[in-house]
Amino acid sequence: MKTRLAILGVGRWGTHLVRNFLAHPQAEVVAIADPISDHLEAIQNKFSLDPQSILLTSDWTTIKQEVDLDGIVIVTPASTHYPLIKDALQSGYHILAEKPLTLDPGECLELTRLAQQQQRQLMIDHTYLFHAAVNQGKSTVKEGQLGELRYGYASRTHLGPVRQDVDALWDLAIHDLSIFNHWLGEYPDQVQAQGKVWLQSDRRTTLSPDGLGDMVWLTLYYPSGFQATIHLCWCNPDKQRRLCVVGSEGTLIFDEMSKDEPLVLQQGYVQPKGEKFIPEGQEKQVIPVEKAEPLKEVCDRFLESVQTNTPCEFSSGRVATKLVQILTCLSDSMKENGAIISIPELSFSEE
Repeated sequence: MKTRLAILGVGRWGTHLVRNFLAHPQAEVVAIADPISDHLEAIQNKFSLDPQSILLTSDWTTIKQEVDLDGIVIVTPASTHYPLIKDALQSGYHILAEKPLTLDPGECLELTRLAQQQQRQLMIDHTYLFHAAVNQGKSTVKEGQLGELRYGYASRTHLGPVRQDVDALWDLAIHDLSIFNHWLGEYPDQVQAQGKVWLQSDRRTTLSPDGLGDMVWLTLYYPSGFQATIHLCWCNPDKQRRLCVVGSEGTLIFDEMSKDEPLVLQQGYVQPKGEKFIPEGQEKQVIPVEKAEPLKEVCDRFLESVQTNTPCEFSSGRVATKLVQILTCLSDSMKENGAIISIPELSFSEE
């Protein structure tokens, strides 16, 4: 039996989700909602949708009243997630939501607990965790090919789009943060961040009281002693999507901009020789990666979770809540001019 879905929000990313679910043999898209009429018209024309078989509306409430559903796919601004997801869970639907889950860790925790109470699946689209290169990279780290893990670094820069609701930290950091956590198998317990505001100093929010930061440098401190530094900027024409983990015997490099060699193990170490240290064992190993669309893998996993009513452990509400908590602490550090902020423990048990 196919899983009947409604998709809320059909901007750029929502359109990709519509494409994937329309093509999926286990899914049936029965409704699409977006408050912008041009988005609905564009999606109808792009996929030649029949309004007699797929409800197209600007109102989520209309969908609840008129269509029988199994799950909801939420691809709306993060500020709208909390009321939409809460309403959908209380109505008995499974949820796939765009990252971040919400902008507040307390709301995330509440929604995660509610999903547990309702025995519904709450999955977040952390797309990179479904990327073949990221999954292969995790295996490489786990196999110990890097030796003792020492530190990591990442750059995520480009020239636009510039968000007007959140800063570069909240727009970009979650990708590299989730990859580091996934590869290491742990979460940071302390964080530190500093940023610069050039374009929108007049756009002040609770998270960004000095305006929306265009560039951010952040550091993650892990309980194991591992440290990772991430550089984020959305007004830099040097587009980079590069993340590295450095060990005592080599460096694992995930470079999304390198289409032919996205995952490379650069082996090598320094060997003491008298009073000097000599480079040894230098060798470049290109790690084979299967060709697959990560978003298709997200859709596959969500449908599997719905049909078996089992969570996706690495992209669940618990994982999403922890990521939002870390981002909140990074924002707190930025407000305090780069102070090191400790991350408190979370309890997901019902209170």
